[in-house]
Amino acid sequence: MRRAFDLRQIDVPALVAHGTDDQVVPYADSVPLSVELPKSGTLKSYEGLPHGMLSILPEILNPDLLAFVES
Repeated sequence: MRRAFDLRQIDVPALVAHGTDDQVVPYADSVPLSVELPKSGTLKSYEGLPHGMLSILPEILNPDLLAFVES
């Protein structure tokens, strides 16, 4: 399968935030993609959280996003 964008082209720090209970993009499908991120890529897993977690649970994700941006 050809991807529209090669994740290896990312040359800035990148954060992949993924809930383990995502029914839209299964966690098992996302983890291999995150491996393709550059050395500065970070995978942050959220146990039991669903797809769309950022919009429905900002109080859980916002501190991690802020820490990533400030690092």
